[in-house]
Amino acid sequence: MAREKPSTRQIEYFLAVAECASFRKAAERLMVSQPTLTAQIGALERILKLRLFERSRAGTRLSPAGRELLSHAQSIKTELDAMLGAAAVVRDGAAGTFRLGISPTLGPYVLPHLLPALHQRYSKLKLYVREEVQRELEAGLVAGRHDLVLCPMPIETEGLAVTPLFREPIKLVVREDHPLAACTPLRIEHLRGLDILTIEEHHRFYRQVELLCQRIGARLLRDYQGTTLDALRHMVVMGMGQAFLPALYVLSEIREQSQLKVCDLSDEPVFRSHALIWRPSSPARALFQRLADDIRDILAARLGHVIAPLS
Repeated sequence: MAREKPSTRQIEYFLAVAECASFRKAAERLMVSQPTLTAQIGALERILKLRLFERSRAGTRLSPAGRELLSHAQSIKTELDAMLGAAAVVRDGAAGTFRLGISPTLGPYVLPHLLPALHQRYSKLKLYVREEVQRELEAGLVAGRHDLVLCPMPIETEGLAVTPLFREPIKLVVREDHPLAACTPLRIEHLRGLDILTIEEHHRFYRQVELLCQRIGARLLRDYQGTTLDALRHMVVMGMGQAFLPALYVLSEIREQSQLKVCDLSDEPVFRSHALIWRPSSPARALFQRLADDIRDILAARLGHVIAPLS
């Protein structure tokens, strides 16, 4: 005789009661009557031959057996949601509106190369773009304000799905009349004691520049932080110091007649890496992985002379 198995509805009801710690609140969330919910939980307990909840005047809480089975139920729901999301992609193609968070030190300089090509591939896909600093991007992804995020690595929040995309060089920018502008090749020893401007501390790029200055012996000018990469560029033109700037920004914003010289370190090239991240429980995770692969391919074709793909 085939053994009776729990239904997906019973698993959903079990998770709702576990999260709400109340049959009444769970029934309201699920929009079912409390007797219906109670009957389904009872049926699940009979199938499993276990008591899943302990009810008292203080409320409803998981039994030891319920705690043991909770992660398994969550995994089943996650896999089911992923299957439904993948089925929608197969049936309808990439469609719908998703909220994309991106770093302000990256978004304006990569999206013009990326979004038109994505639109050509996925005409029914819409991306609502919002720029935030790294800390807010990761928090927003966990809280559901973003569906996916394109940002620098490393990722500090545990438990997120992370797909590396590309590596971006970091350039040293000096005034064209600065002595370093004539140094060929430019080496680390030339930068010891050099005054370096940087962006405000809440940007991930600040920390990278800070660590770089510590390693090479340069002097970080903490009293003159730029609010944007543009502000840093203008401060360098005014002779207030030098700055490390991302290569995609340099490509987009620095022209030959800008009074600036863009330099590379010959003995230790500097890079930052970027990734696409999302919640592993997202029903659209199969689509997001597909988008990550497409983004890597598009940028390699359009910006391969500046950045390098990561796999």
